[in-house]
Amino acid sequence: MAKMFSRKAVAVTLAVLGLSLAGGGIAAAQPNEGNGAQPVARQGQQPPLSPESARKAQEALKQDAGTLATTVSFAVVESSGLLARGQDVVSVTRYGPGQYEVLFNRVVSRGAYVATLGNSGDCCIPGAGEISVAPRLGTTTGVFVQTRNSSGTAADRSFHLHVAG
Repeated sequence: MAKMFSRKAVAVTLAVLGLSLAGGGIAAAQPNEGNGAQPVARQGQQPPLSPESARKAQEALKQDAGTLATTVSFAVVESSGLLARGQDVVSVTRYGPGQYEVLFNRVVSRGAYVATLGNSGDCCIPGAGEISVAPRLGTTTGVFVQTRNSSGTAADRSFHLHVAG
């Protein structure tokens, strides 16, 4: 029986096929910022502070001028960016998948932030995922929150945010 393919040709063919399949999902779509929606930041970065958020933060600072005692503030936020309940919260803005800004009526940049995925209702344990918090760039009264699914992809998730200090 005659040999149709050499071993070397089969090995090269399988290697090319393997590399093609492995690299198939590497490209990621970039968000379209020209559709009038809020700007979306790349993972690990924050979108720029909007003029409206800056105005709200400045108003909140004026009202906070005499506060010196340690304060505890919190926000329970729906995956859509709707504030379910909270204390000292001025506003919540959803910028894109898994990106939220929470503004308070006091300076929170000197405090500590703790966040966890959680539902706003009185039942049900939320699905698995990830959450990160950081001071909101451009203001001392805000916190930036990013939520992701279990594979690390940005995803809208409801959460609880606690700010002390």
